[in-house]
Amino acid sequence: MTAKEPAQDKHFENLRNDREEDALSIRPRALIDFIGQDALKEKLSIFIQASLSRDEPLDHTLFYGPPGLGKTTLAGIISREMGGTLRATSGPALERAGDLAAILSNVQPNDVLFIDEIHRMSANVEEILYPAMEDFCLSIVVGKGPLARSIQLKLPRFTLIGATTRLGLLTSPLRARFGIVEQLHLYGQDELTRIVLRGANVLRASISDDAAKEIGLRARGTPRVALRLLRRVRDIAQVREMDEIGLPLAKSALDMLGVDSRGLDEQDRKFLTALTELFDGGPVGLSTLAAALNEDTQTIEDIYEPYLIQKGLLERTPRGRKATRNTYEYMGKPISAQFRQLSLIDDDDEGV
Repeated sequence: MTAKEPAQDKHFENLRNDREEDALSIRPRALIDFIGQDALKEKLSIFIQASLSRDEPLDHTLFYGPPGLGKTTLAGIISREMGGTLRATSGPALERAGDLAAILSNVQPNDVLFIDEIHRMSANVEEILYPAMEDFCLSIVVGKGPLARSIQLKLPRFTLIGATTRLGLLTSPLRARFGIVEQLHLYGQDELTRIVLRGANVLRASISDDAAKEIGLRARGTPRVALRLLRRVRDIAQVREMDEIGLPLAKSALDMLGVDSRGLDEQDRKFLTALTELFDGGPVGLSTLAAALNEDTQTIEDIYEPYLIQKGLLERTPRGRKATRNTYEYMGKPISAQFRQLSLIDDDDEGV
């Protein structure tokens, strides 16, 4: 037996102890307990095992995808699997280079530095990050003017995990420095049902399989939404003095919360109403639509549009956002004359 094997045995024993404490947290603490994203989990498991066998930190990792899919949770899991500590911050919080330098100066071997919304980091902070990622060193300028000098501080080998909802806003030099770049996808109904059942167990709430399936059905493919709905349904069950969350209670509670069977809420319906009534189904520019809804353009792009597009209720075209036939069917409205005319024009263009 090599010298590394006892250390690995102790590491995996610590992981088992962490799993026993898993009931205290609604976030899974081990990769094996993480539900969904099976292809990503398989790859991460291989990368982590390989890094541990070489006694090296995991390569710098970038997760991208819609919010609420588990990017932060995966960062915490990786830190535990690698036997390090998670040090979390966000891009907007790193306003000056000194903010990042203060965090990096405290990292320990195999620690994970997690930067959420990494695309929102300033250029000055990003420049400090490059040598830290590549050479594990930190360049600090001491003094001002002619007396200024640069000091190189050696850093322990650590893993940087970045998370972003907008991969295209990352600069090419930063994106190229990540050895692992993975996308998180929306979850299926079966996966969301299992997440709701696990969440109910952690929250000590009794729930039927049918009720968990109904909550998963209306969760927009997002675990964060599923767990939020579960908490609100639990509140309603508690006030009504129901010992178990059954299917009738789950349906009535979700209807009361304004979440329909497709997972659309009041804001989604407001979005579709503006698109079909104010703009006759489009196409309409994003900024115009945002002004009509009194919403930020980034909120519309990141929160509303991905799910509506997935459900076939919205179309992005070069001329702007456009309703579909499914949109009018969902809203229970007749197709507008302008939409019908534009659809004929588009069909003619495709024929050419």
